[in-house]
Amino acid sequence: MYSYGFSFFMKRFVVLLILMTSAGCLLGQERGKASYYANKFEGRKTASGELYQHHLKTGAHKTLPFGTLVKVTNVENNKTVIVKINDRGPFVKGRIIDLSQSAAKQIGGLLEGVFDVKLELVQSTE
Repeated sequence: MYSYGFSFFMKRFVVLLILMTSAGCLLGQERGKASYYANKFEGRKTASGELYQHHLKTGAHKTLPFGTLVKVTNVENNKTVIVKINDRGPFVKGRIIDLSQSAAKQIGGLLEGVFDVKLELVQSTE
């Protein structure tokens, strides 16, 4: 009869912990820094193939599927916006989402540039 040792269970625990951490937004909320797209990105293709348009409520996230709806809350003023994920990023350390200019404006982030937010999953495409 085979006896499972401590190492066997620790390896499985670590794998489970990594999976739960990487799915952070899917399991609840995610907190961190947000920014918004610069004017130069207007009309450029996003990773999903859609064109970036500053007046649409869209965002870039590193792992969420394209089409996912996310509620973004500015934690300083509690203003919220719902955005559709259609791009990948942000590629700046410490940031969790890039927003379109209209989304950032709606939650009071245009003047700040980088601001603290909370993300909550509204609807996933998976």
